[in-house]
Amino acid sequence: MQFLKIALPDQLASSLEKWGNLERKLIEIIAVEAYREGSISSGKFREILGFSTPLEADKFLKAKGVDLDYDEEDFIADRQTHEQLEREGKLKSL
Repeated sequence: MQFLKIALPDQLASSLEKWGNLERKLIEIIAVEAYREGSISSGKFREILGFSTPLEADKFLKAKGVDLDYDEEDFIADRQTHEQLEREGKLKSL
């Protein structure tokens, strides 16, 4: 783990008290930006922030206004998985 020391002006620090754990908040901000620019994968994002499921991480990112990295290739793979599970009778009817 790399440590970083940041000196915040007192006025800024007191304004950020509402954030609670400032260290956690800064890690979240940096992780979101790293994911947004493609520096880390969704799996790495989930690991860094300690989300137990991809759905939790996706929900967090959506709340931050971040588009998920999901393209046509992902859609096709998901569709094929869905069709296979349907053929195998592993899907519940709604």
